[in-house]
Amino acid sequence: MDFNVRKLASDAGVFFSRAVQEYYRLSVLLLQFTEEKLGQAEKTELDTHFENLLSRADCTKNWTEKIYRQTEVLLQPNPGSRIEEYLYEKLDRKVPPRATNGEILGQFMLEAAKEFGPGTPYGSTLIKVGDCQRRLGGAEREFLQTSSISFLTPLRNFLEGDWRTISKEQRLLENRRLDLDACKARLKKAKAAEAKAAAAPDFQETRPRNYVLSASASAAEHELRVAQTEFDRQAEVTRLLLEGISSTHVNHLRCLCEFVEAQTVYYNQCHKYMQELQKELGRRCPDSLEVNSHAVGSPTDPSAFLPLNSPSPDTDVLQIEEVQPPASGTRKAKVLYAYDAGDSSELSLLADELITVYTVPGMDSDWLIGERGNQKGKVPVTYLELLS
Repeated sequence: MDFNVRKLASDAGVFFSRAVQEYYRLSVLLLQFTEEKLGQAEKTELDTHFENLLSRADCTKNWTEKIYRQTEVLLQPNPGSRIEEYLYEKLDRKVPPRATNGEILGQFMLEAAKEFGPGTPYGSTLIKVGDCQRRLGGAEREFLQTSSISFLTPLRNFLEGDWRTISKEQRLLENRRLDLDACKARLKKAKAAEAKAAAAPDFQETRPRNYVLSASASAAEHELRVAQTEFDRQAEVTRLLLEGISSTHVNHLRCLCEFVEAQTVYYNQCHKYMQELQKELGRRCPDSLEVNSHAVGSPTDPSAFLPLNSPSPDTDVLQIEEVQPPASGTRKAKVLYAYDAGDSSELSLLADELITVYTVPGMDSDWLIGERGNQKGKVPVTYLELLS
């Protein structure tokens, strides 16, 4: 027990001695730094090339931080989700899988279609749109994962790895510079005291005092050489790290190109999915959703919810069989999109085929009469390209 107490006391003494020494050193550095700011002490200046490297590194760090933060906002607009991911990362735990907004919307649509009936027009359309939304959500998930790996991760690695190393070496270089400036100041004071003693000698204590002043100047010169060597060595290490910023720019350029490529693939997939959905729906959505906005009847009046191109219950339905083509006014038309006839009065169309079209008095301007061989029926104008 006695041995342990003595060891503890000895360790405590060493600890306090080192603490006093470090406090003294920091006090000297702080005093030197304050004197430099007030213009009362000499400051070792770095060469122009080194200053340019420092400025370029600071610029790279600042803009990399801004680009990184804004890319995070772009990929995950929800700040709560970003905080959650940050906490999982700091706790070194895997982020649980989270469905994208498109996937959630698609799931809601599919569940609604089951309730409304998959065989109904609304239910079948919900199934098609919901499946498209789920595919859009899956494409978004792949885009987020690819962008995080190829773009965000390299930027974060630079900020948390390379830049921290550079900052550490910069602080160490600044301490070495302050040490060097302090040694220069001490040597300057020792030389001034030695010169003053030589100019006004004291005949009674000339030899001892000159000996002490000379030894003090020699010690200051030795400290200056050591400080200069350490400063030069640290400056070289820091310079090599700062010159590596060029390699960082090359790496970030490659990551930026990969990010753009991921965006291109993502938006191309979204465009493809939406085109496929539009072809599947055809004119079903406009016909089923377009309401007679000019109706002024009661909300419970069925006529108020008829499509614009639907005949009124009080009017006679156009009999296609009785329609005769006019003597003049028939034209050729090219079909732009495939169209499925809604009833027996309409004519189904195939994309890129040629048909004969004409109009009849009293017919809705959005429709024409189309003929293909012995087949005849109404066709929508928006699906046609009229030829001269």
